[in-house]
Amino acid sequence: MKILDGKISIITGAGSGIGKETALLFAESGSTTILAGRRIEPLEHVVKQIRSYGGISEAYSVDLEDVDESEKFGKYVLEKYGKVDILVNNAGHSSKIRSIRYVDSKEWESVFKVNVEGVYRLTQSLLESMIENKEGTIITVSSVAAIKPGLMGGAPYSSAKAASANLMGHINSELNNLGIRACTIFPAEVDTPILSKRPLPPDIKARSRMMQPIDIANAILLCAAMPQRTLVQEMILKPTFDRDMTEELIKAQNLRN
Repeated sequence: MKILDGKISIITGAGSGIGKETALLFAESGSTTILAGRRIEPLEHVVKQIRSYGGISEAYSVDLEDVDESEKFGKYVLEKYGKVDILVNNAGHSSKIRSIRYVDSKEWESVFKVNVEGVYRLTQSLLESMIENKEGTIITVSSVAAIKPGLMGGAPYSSAKAASANLMGHINSELNNLGIRACTIFPAEVDTPILSKRPLPPDIKARSRMMQPIDIANAILLCAAMPQRTLVQEMILKPTFDRDMTEELIKAQNLRN
């Protein structure tokens, strides 16, 4: 028997990077995987991979910046599948402008909609069903920027990721005794497409020393696969090698619209 047999999982941002690797790992572990993201083509490619070895998976185009759409998606999955056991809030994006001095309100709001409001609305849409079933696991991919804010993450992203982590803490304080577990993953640098949004994107050599998406996916699987009696409340992951970011920080400090 596989460790996630019989589980229904939603994974957001599943078309690439951490979300894609998590979807593949969950499917290999026996879970039915429901994949969400803005672009349907990459999601369908992941679904095809999963189905090629007998897994059950579906993909849905969901603009998680549209918080009403996030809620409707959660309710739709519940109606179709009857339950959701695991939610992985992985989708997110950062701002191009990192400095609090120069970032505009439109970019700030966009980052918060995906990383905080979308997480809140999708999570909330599933909670009553999870409580009724007496168990549910919510895993949110935050960032080390939430606990060590600075120009590398940027003011909007650091603030938003801290807010989503705080939300997971609230869920634990309120709902643990009803069977709900909220886990927060705090990764430092991971070689994912989000790095291209940085003011000075890291080069190939720098990326080669970072964590890879599969590393974070393995941590997410650990949280999901723990016995119901055990909660991995928070997990911090960082690359072993600490690289020099001086040039990138200077660029981030001075970049304006």
